[in-house]
Parts: sequence; structure tokens; C-alpha cells
Amino acid sequence: MGAAFRRPVLLLAVAVALTAPALAQKYTPGRMPWGDPDLQGDYTNSNEYATPLERPARFAGKRIEDLTAEEVAAFRRDAEKEAIEGLAPGPRGPDEWWLQILDLKKRRQPWLIVDPPDGHVPPLTANGRRRAQAAGRAKSSFLGGPFNGPEDLGLLERCISRGVPGSMIPVMYGNNYQIFQTPGFVVITYEIIHESRVIPVDGRPHVRAGVRSYMGDARGHWEGSTLVVESTNFNALGAYRGADPRTLRIVERFTKVSPDAIDWTATIEDPETWERPWTIAMPLTHDPRPVMPFECHEGNYGLVNILKAARAADAR
Repeated sequence: MGAAFRRPVLLLAVAVALTAPALAQKYTPGRMPWGDPDLQGDYTNSNEYATPLERPARFAGKRIEDLTAEEVAAFRRDAEKEAIEGLAPGPRGPDEWWLQILDLKKRRQPWLIVDPPDGHVPPLTANGRRRAQAAGRAKSSFLGGPFNGPEDLGLLERCISRGVPGSMIPVMYGNNYQIFQTPGFVVITYEIIHESRVIPVDGRPHVRAGVRSYMGDARGHWEGSTLVVESTNFNALGAYRGADPRTLRIVERFTKVSPDAIDWTATIEDPETWERPWTIAMPLTHDPRPVMPFECHEGNYGLVNILKAARAADAR
């Protein structure tokens, strides 16, 4: 097991650094009737939308826990403006309205990577660079077309999956999650794509190596009140950021830190892709609104119209 997985206390301390005063007294969650910690409920991380993955240049040389109250106030104040500026092809009325609804001024983190301390994705290995170059060539061949079939578009456009940990990283809407527990299992349902991960917590081993899926094979266990979920057995299309599906392992930690909040971290380890493991963190807060239906295929006009446009271009 990688060194990063032996530092859960440190990683969680970094993840909650911006709300440490509220957590001065350690919270102990309730228990389910069979004894497991109670994580059940509906949660969201919508207000963390557009949080940069890596540390922005404006915070060079600093860790999240080093930020002053003034710096925290500044990144929260600028969050909405920066998110609007990042939209393509540019600011649009509905997008600006939606960003205001999200209230990005409540964003808790200035960036997602909490380990390594420099807040950046570790360097690629030699194998990782080769795969990235090959993927870049394949992507450029379809940039703007021709789109010969749905397989030329991404998994999200095809309403298939956002993968792990992608399903927990917020986009502009639908960033709601339901956690449900039964004896021996934890189930997480994601509003976007409406995937459900059924996570055994009864000690069973992973499935055999030949069985692979978009979200991998998840196995959970409890460390105190923290749910630890290890996912392996990804397929090539679902492997996060072009990782090697044969060696990719993602370990998530769900720790309830108050009646209305869970701290979530995900450590990504793949010795065939990155020189060291790395960890992202994000808060989940209680949301009184339940997970809503997500009829992706039923309303997926974008995919159909992209392919129609490509055929029209072919005809010309």
C-alpha cells in the first residue's frame, strides 16, 4: 500500500483546514441499527463548482492551511467572476444566473489537490507520457470532426459514466448525491448520469482481474467512523485522466464531521502513470433536496445533432 494511504489523519487535516474552528470538537456520527457509522443522507458540493484542480499561480509557495483569512475571502469573492470567464465561448446570461444560484462565494477550497503539498499533479512516468501523447494524437484527429459515430465522443456526452473520482467533481448542475446503507453495503447514487455504486463493506475480495467497468470494482471497510473505499478493475475508457486501467487504484475516504457535512478525499495511485500517488479533497454538505431524475438519453439532442452535422458536412 502506497505511503499516501498511511497518512489519512494528515490528509483529512489539510482537507478541513479552512473550517477548523468549527470542528474544534471531534464529531461522532450516530450508528445504524447493525452498528455501522451513519452516513446516510442527501448531499451536494455544488458550491465547489469550478474549483481548480491544481494550485493557482496566485498562491505559489503556499499550502491550503497556510492561507490567511484575507486570502480566503479573496478567492471566495473572485470565484464567480473566474468561473464565468472560464466558460466557452464566453459569458452567457443563463450561465451567469446559474453560477449565482450556486453561490460560489461559499466555496471552501481554493484548489482540490491537497497532496503533494505543492498542489500539483505529479509528473508522468515514461509510460504515462507515451500514453498521453498517443491519446493527444487520437483526440486531435477528431477535434471538430469528423464524428463517425457516438464512440468518437466522451462518456459523459454518451450518457454512460463520469467515472471515479469524476462523478464526485462538480459540474455546473446536478451535483447531488444520495448515500444509502444496508447491512454489508453502502450505495452512492449520483444525480448526473444517475449511476449507483454498490459498495460491499463485508470483507469480500475484489472481482477477478478480467472483470472491468467504467467505475471500477469498489470494496469498502470502516476505519473508526471513516468509510474507506478502494476501487480497482477499471476499463480503459473509464480510467481517470488516462491512467493505466491495469494498475490504477483509487482510495476514497468519507468522514462525517458534523450532522450536515462529510469530508471526502480520493487518493489516485498508478505507478504506470504518475511518479507518486496524489490526493484531492472536497466537502459534501447536506442538501434538503433529494437526488432528481436525470433523463440523459431521453434528452440527449446534443449527441444526435453533432452526428447529423457531421453527416451534413460529409455530404458537402
